[in-house]
Amino acid sequence: MMKAAECLSWLDLPSELLGLVLKHLPSLADRVRLRAVCQPWRSDARLQSPSPPLPWLSLLDGTFMSIPDGKIIRMAVPDNAHCYGSIDNWLFLMQIDGGCSLMNPFSKATLDLPKLATVWCRDWSNSDNRFTQLFYKLVVPSPLDSSPESLVAVLIVGDADCSTVCICQPPVATDLSRGRGVQLSWSRSRSLSDVAFFNGKLYGIVFGKLVTLEIGYDLGSKPKISAADCIINYMDDLWDLPQSLSIEKPYMSWEYLVEWCGRLLKVTRFIQLDRTIAFNVFEADLSTNPCQWRRVNDLGSQALFVGRHCSKSFPPGEYNGIQEDCIYFMCDYMCPDYAVDPLRDSGVYNLRNGMITPLLSQTATVPQHHGG
Repeated sequence: MMKAAECLSWLDLPSELLGLVLKHLPSLADRVRLRAVCQPWRSDARLQSPSPPLPWLSLLDGTFMSIPDGKIIRMAVPDNAHCYGSIDNWLFLMQIDGGCSLMNPFSKATLDLPKLATVWCRDWSNSDNRFTQLFYKLVVPSPLDSSPESLVAVLIVGDADCSTVCICQPPVATDLSRGRGVQLSWSRSRSLSDVAFFNGKLYGIVFGKLVTLEIGYDLGSKPKISAADCIINYMDDLWDLPQSLSIEKPYMSWEYLVEWCGRLLKVTRFIQLDRTIAFNVFEADLSTNPCQWRRVNDLGSQALFVGRHCSKSFPPGEYNGIQEDCIYFMCDYMCPDYAVDPLRDSGVYNLRNGMITPLLSQTATVPQHHGG
C-alpha cells in the first residue's frame, strides 16, 4: 500500500477534490491557471459546476482589475485595436481607423460592428485623443455566447453629455440605425444617460424619466430605432436628496439602469467634490397605470456593480468577499488627469447604513497609473 501511495501524483487528484478546490477559487484567473496544470485537471474541471467566478473590472486603459486582490490583467488584443470596454465575456475593440468589433478573448470568436464613431462625424485621422472622447455602452437582449446573432444596442455619450443610440445585428456589421429621434419634446434639453434591455425591450433613462425605445425593421430587414415613448414621466422623490449631500456645494449625479431579480432598477449616483457621496435606488413599477418609481431600501441580499460601461446584479452568497445589499462602483467619469488611480473614486456603498468602504481588501496592492 505504501508503494502504491508513493506512485500517486497531483495528476491523480480525485475529481471531487478538484471540485472542492474550484469552489474556493473565486478569481477567473486562478481557475484558468488550475485548468492549465495538466490535461486530467483540465478535463475534470469541465465536469464541475462551481459558482460563477468574480467579474473583472475593465479599466479605461484597456486592462482589467481583479477584485478583491487588485491584480491587473492584460488581455491580448490586435496591435491596431484598443479595448474600450466589454459586454459579458466579449471585449469591445476599436481599431485606429474607427472600425469596431467584439472579440471573445478565450474562444477568439469575433463579431463585426459598424464604425460607431462616425455617429459623431469626427475626423479620426486628425484626432490626437480619439479613444477617450466618447463613452460607449453596449447592451444585448440575450447573451452573445448563446445568441451570437442577437441585437446589439450601443449608447454613445459625447461632449457635454450629448448622446445617441445605435442598433445593429452581428455577426455581419449592419448599417447604423441611430436613435436621435428619441430626443422628443419631453427631453430636448436632456440626453439619455443609460440604456438597458429588460424583458426583451430596450429602455432608456433621461433625468429620472424612463423611456422605451421601439425597435423595428426596414424593408431590408435591418433593425432600426423607430420611436420612443416616455412611460414614467415624474417621480415624487426626485428631489429627495441623501442626507450626506450638502446642498450648499455643487454636485453632479449620474443614473444607471440595472436588471435586478427580474425587475428594472434606476440607480442614482451623487458625486460632490470629485467623490461619490451616496446612491438612491428606485424600482420601475410597470404594473401600474401610470407606471411609477418605487424606492428600494435593500437589495434582497444581492449586490450591484454599476458603471457607465456596464451594470449588473450578483448574488453574493456564491462568491467570497462580496457584500450583500451593497453597490460596487469605480471612477467612470472623465477627470482632468486621464491616467488616474483606478481607486480614485471607488468603493462599496452599503444601502442599509449609507457607509462607503474600500473596494479592495486591506492586503491588496493598490494598482498605479491605470485609467479608472
